Amino acid sequence: MLITILLVTSIIAANLPWLTERTLLVFPPNPSGKSIWMRLLEWLILYIIMGGVAIGLEIKATGGSHSQDWEFYWVSFFLFMIFALPGFIYRHDLKRLLDRRAKN
Repeated sequence: MLITILLVTSIIAANLPWLTERTLLVFPPNPSGKSIWMRLLEWLILYIIMGGVAIGLEIKATGGSHSQDWEFYWVSFFLFMIFALPGFIYRHDLKRLLDRRAKN
């Protein structure tokens, strides 16, 4: 059950930077909108936070944390990137199409 909760939470967290205009998910939106660099920074911060949550859940479930090599962290990084794909596509492709259709 913990793994399912972690995966669902990770998918939501990976998509948040592209689904909201708030800076760092807390501060009011900038009138000119968020830049792609701010979205990527938010995404990276959320990746680190979700990694901490995963380590915390591992310690809670097993009583300790297993050491991992660099390959594990690269795989988790790219998996988090794949989780963010729906939000990225929505922000940069689908939203533009929907806005164009609403104007017509």
